[in-house]
Amino acid sequence: MKALSVLLIIYYMSLNGVFAQKTPTKNPDFPSLEDLYFGEEPPGLVPKLFDPKIVSPEGLFEGGTFSPDMKEFYFTRKNGKYPKRTFFVIRHENGAWGNESETDIKWPKFSVDGDLMYGGKNYRERTGTGWSELKSQGEFLKDQAHGISLSSEGTYYFGVYKKEDQENGSIYYSRLIDGKRENPVKMSIEINTGNSIAHPYIAPDESYLMWDVVREDGNGQADIYISFKRTDGSWLPAINMGPQINTEFQESSPTVTHDGKYLFFSRGEWKAREDGSTYWVGRPYWVDSQVIENLRPKEQQN
Repeated sequence: MKALSVLLIIYYMSLNGVFAQKTPTKNPDFPSLEDLYFGEEPPGLVPKLFDPKIVSPEGLFEGGTFSPDMKEFYFTRKNGKYPKRTFFVIRHENGAWGNESETDIKWPKFSVDGDLMYGGKNYRERTGTGWSELKSQGEFLKDQAHGISLSSEGTYYFGVYKKEDQENGSIYYSRLIDGKRENPVKMSIEINTGNSIAHPYIAPDESYLMWDVVREDGNGQADIYISFKRTDGSWLPAINMGPQINTEFQESSPTVTHDGKYLFFSRGEWKAREDGSTYWVGRPYWVDSQVIENLRPKEQQN
């Protein structure tokens, strides 16, 4: 049960991956280059903390998600003056980022076209005045837990926890075929090996998959792994993403921006209170996505 509790909290951190869409060329009020990522200097091949002061004035920012048009940013704060995780949205209006406000929208992700906001078993559709009420994605996601990711072909990859997995977790996928969802398919042992398997991120073209897992060749806590797809559709053995990404802390929830430029992930640890209970403190980090290309096998390179 402890492992399940840990992964449930990390699931709530899955928003730590930050999404950005390619800059539209016909939108005059799209945030300026200086405003992208709130003016933070982009990282190189060494991950750096993503901590924009506009959303993290007291250092309590956990992470967030941009809408694909970069005009909304949904984020959370936790600990300190926020004993319970609190959800916010900040909007880019009249040429600048405004003031944040609390929101009931939690941990959103977006389809490539920005018309779908999803976050697990439910989704919202964009309307003329904002977003629809929550709608069910369907029976195929009844066992979904701990992360979900959507490819450009409409295939969902998601974490599942079942008793027969002994709480280790597994990653499944479900394709959209002729407008209908196929039954979820459990991925191979190249992916589903280790403990606390969670938070898959699928590349838009499905050429690679990232996720977090505790494995014997890791650092003791959850690390981020990557597997590349062979030309025949099978998956290569998973690769630990290395000491720049994975440390003695717990790394999880990898995502890549829609423009393909940056990898975002969460790094954190459990801390103890005086009463003996523990609480999670995690922060978002970002790094140039070249770290993925450096691991890509030659058969996938252009």
